[in-house]
Amino acid sequence: MTVIDLFLKLLSAPSVTPEDGRLLDFISGYLPGYTVRRIDEGGVKNLFMYRRFGEGPHLCFAGHVDVVPPGEGWHSDPFVPRIEEGAIYARGAQDMKSGVAAFVEAMRRSEHFGGTLSLLLTSDEEGEARYGTRIVLERLEREGMLPDYAIVAEPTCEERFGDAVKIGRRGSINGVLEIFGRQGHAAYPEKALNPVHRFAPVLARIAGADLDAGDEHFAPSKLVITDIRGGMEVTNVTPGSLRVMFNVRNNTHTDAASLEAFLRRELEGLEYRLDLSVSAEPFVTDPESRVVRALDRAIEKVLGSRPKHSTVGGTSDARFFGAHRVKTVEFGVRNDTIHAPNERTIIDEVEGLYRVFRELIEGF
Repeated sequence: MTVIDLFLKLLSAPSVTPEDGRLLDFISGYLPGYTVRRIDEGGVKNLFMYRRFGEGPHLCFAGHVDVVPPGEGWHSDPFVPRIEEGAIYARGAQDMKSGVAAFVEAMRRSEHFGGTLSLLLTSDEEGEARYGTRIVLERLEREGMLPDYAIVAEPTCEERFGDAVKIGRRGSINGVLEIFGRQGHAAYPEKALNPVHRFAPVLARIAGADLDAGDEHFAPSKLVITDIRGGMEVTNVTPGSLRVMFNVRNNTHTDAASLEAFLRRELEGLEYRLDLSVSAEPFVTDPESRVVRALDRAIEKVLGSRPKHSTVGGTSDARFFGAHRVKTVEFGVRNDTIHAPNERTIIDEVEGLYRVFRELIEGF
């Protein structure tokens, strides 16, 4: 079976979150010589496989087999792969069955490595991700089996295949702020306490505010207002409260505590309630670490180009590796049709990704 044969087989499974485990069952039997462990919890299916070749470092390839629902607007069945003009169309073609096919086939064909090779796959990355990669890594840590390095094969490239790898990810802090006032008649504003009027000057200061200066890896953490609402949708009653929702994609210089301190200063004198929740922690891997340098060399040797190091975008399961201090990098095919109708990836990119991973394993 070639990497494209494997890719087509993975795409043919309608593995919408939470995938029922059949793809994981197939993959568990596809890698001879690997110890298979199923770590399932909370209705989520997870797979961890490893093989010790020597006494050297532990390198883990990671990803997910679940996909988002196909939605409307497809030109063909999203779970019957369609090949057209060198591209394969199907749900999950970029995100991220291309990456899974590439590293699984690379591991299958690699017989020599200086340490331990492993694979970690979950069926619930596109959902809540509560019982997926996070749970597996917690179990591995308790058992002394955490990898030293990890490669997550999410689609990372921008304009051309091989132009970008991710060496970190921003975190995500969600906030709900409620400003309290006193409802009243619009004709008698002096008898009310309008929270909109009181909050207006604060909004001008915090909306889009940079919470730090960023650094060579990250842009500044920015406070982004996502929703504001209050009142009863009438013109003659002033509201008794105002509700503001926001998000901060934070770098390693800003956390929930520093965000709360910033808002406390800006909101001084107002009556309010603030709720913050952290959905992802930021992390960055040293560009000089072994895994980043090895991936850079493999890309340059196979594709003839040197990738840039990026931290842009949303979150991925790489954040869970980062939380366990595993040196982690992400690399995959181009990211331009993920979660969209007619998602597709180029055959040459999948074959190139497989060759990069083979080269990385052999040269690590």
